[in-house]
Amino acid sequence: MENGAVYGSTTEEDPNSDRGSRRGLAKYFSLHRLSRPQRVFKSLELLLSLLAFICEEVVSQCTLCGGLYFFEFVSCSAFLLSLLVLIVYCTPVYEKVDSSKVKSSDFYITVVTGCLFLLASIIFVCTYDKTSAEYAASVFGFLASIVFLVDFCYVFYKSRQTSQQRKPETTPVDTLEPLNA
Repeated sequence: MENGAVYGSTTEEDPNSDRGSRRGLAKYFSLHRLSRPQRVFKSLELLLSLLAFICEEVVSQCTLCGGLYFFEFVSCSAFLLSLLVLIVYCTPVYEKVDSSKVKSSDFYITVVTGCLFLLASIIFVCTYDKTSAEYAASVFGFLASIVFLVDFCYVFYKSRQTSQQRKPETTPVDTLEPLNA
């Protein structure tokens, strides 16, 4: 018997054969684990924190530099943490780590980064010299902090929604009636 006859009827074509095979790093990178709103939030967090950091780095002089340094630290940290979270979600690392821990870490990283970014932006606005680079950095800082906090609210809302769906309805138990009756 020929091998083609044995395996011919059970072999199926690849449904994505028209797309072609993915090569190089592209086969290890996928955004399918994130919902569409989360993809947008994560991308905006990454972009806005990078832009805030770049604009802050352009500042050549300052009179009260404490706010600038704090903003620099927070914006750089926010960018690197956003990049790390996105890499974990979009690469095979996600399968190697417990998914609930990844989501929990993302949740806490997002809320803490959003609050610190907002605080750093407020302090930076109170201490800057009103140059255009500082103004741009503060605008990107406020936008980034808003996106971080909106992402936190979205994840919190979704987690509350799924926990409400999982709760079984409780029926009141008549305490006068014996349980085995």
